[in-house]
Amino acid sequence: MTLLVYAGLVLVSVLLTVQSAHVLYLMLYTWDQPDAEEKAKAPEEFLAPRLSFSVLLPARHEEDVIQTTIERVVRADYPDGLLEVFVICSADDTGTIGKAEEKIAELGREGLRNVEVVVFDDKPVNKPHGLNAALPHASCDVVTIFDAEDDIHPAIFHLVNTVMIQDEVSVVQSGVQLMNYQSTWYSALNVLEYFFWFKSRLHYHAQWGSIPLGGNTVFFKRDLLMRLGGWDEHNLTEDADLGLRVSAAGERVRVVYDDRYVTKEETPPTLGQFIRQRTRWSQGFMQTLRKGTWKQMPTRKQRWLAFYVLAFPHGQALLGLYLLVSLGMILLLKVPVLVALVSWLPVLMLLAHFVTQAVGLYEFTDAHGLKATPKAVLKMALAWYPYQLVLAYAAIRAMRRQLLGRDDWEKTQHIGAHRAGTSGANSHAA
Repeated sequence: MTLLVYAGLVLVSVLLTVQSAHVLYLMLYTWDQPDAEEKAKAPEEFLAPRLSFSVLLPARHEEDVIQTTIERVVRADYPDGLLEVFVICSADDTGTIGKAEEKIAELGREGLRNVEVVVFDDKPVNKPHGLNAALPHASCDVVTIFDAEDDIHPAIFHLVNTVMIQDEVSVVQSGVQLMNYQSTWYSALNVLEYFFWFKSRLHYHAQWGSIPLGGNTVFFKRDLLMRLGGWDEHNLTEDADLGLRVSAAGERVRVVYDDRYVTKEETPPTLGQFIRQRTRWSQGFMQTLRKGTWKQMPTRKQRWLAFYVLAFPHGQALLGLYLLVSLGMILLLKVPVLVALVSWLPVLMLLAHFVTQAVGLYEFTDAHGLKATPKAVLKMALAWYPYQLVLAYAAIRAMRRQLLGRDDWEKTQHIGAHRAGTSGANSHAA
């Protein structure tokens, strides 16, 4: 029996080590490829505006942030006649509807009349259903989604207009970056997840034609979106699901990451909010895995990559349990030296992840006019192990919800923490 336990520990250790090594490779992908980062950047010169854009702004209980977001989208540096904005609310959300209509009336007095509120009164009350409710109202060439708290770059529509025309693509995913890296004990690690995901990992997925898209700052030609049938209203990660359907349809996705043009967001304000958000994401990946869209990919590599990404929450849950079990065994049980060494390999790989993240913190802050300090790195080091356990707990919680058949939408609160003192941070990159 003891031998069987040791063999199981070694097997799990090796599998988690390989998985961790691959994640590290994906984190460093654009730095490892000499021309990948250069290809990912925005064009230095923009073409004349040709494409028109329908902007979908889903919002629920977003009274604190929605007016500023509407203001920034409407005043983007793009012709008013080529831009329409739809704020999407459920009928019971009178607070957000009231704030949106107040801002729309204010803009109307200035002659800006390209914003309206789309209200739906049926179920499910979630983001993908709201997007589907608004889609028939969209009349422009390109449909895009921004979240209610997003700070977009004023030139984002020029950027996408140029990329879609020059590269002849129907889908563009631009960068999204959390900003408030010092707000909570977990904020820096959360910020860096976004940094490496959008700056590096998504480029690998796009290169191999198997990409789980982000939930905002993603742009679709309207005819493609209609052909795909919009969003899956029962999927908690409707963005990733749609991205895989785009890939299965053979459409090429252009990923653009340029620090100057990212959409800025905030980390969840409380640990409870963070856990609920990560639970929703993990469960959405589990739903998409079960749905089987990944099986429709044309090549074996695409199918494997999609499966790997969607199965990741299961691995995250396993890793959290593994860290606790292996640590307990090493400290409390007398195990063979070889078994002990092998069982620590995943931990060593995760330490390599941390070193990479520490370097990434300096690169992130340099890119956005902020300043990283040794104190911030120390704080991140102290938070690292608890953060892994929180991610594992969220994944386990997602598995439990999935087994119980619960797919209600656990909303993330937004308070605009990323806007404090950063209102002009995007202006340098016009």
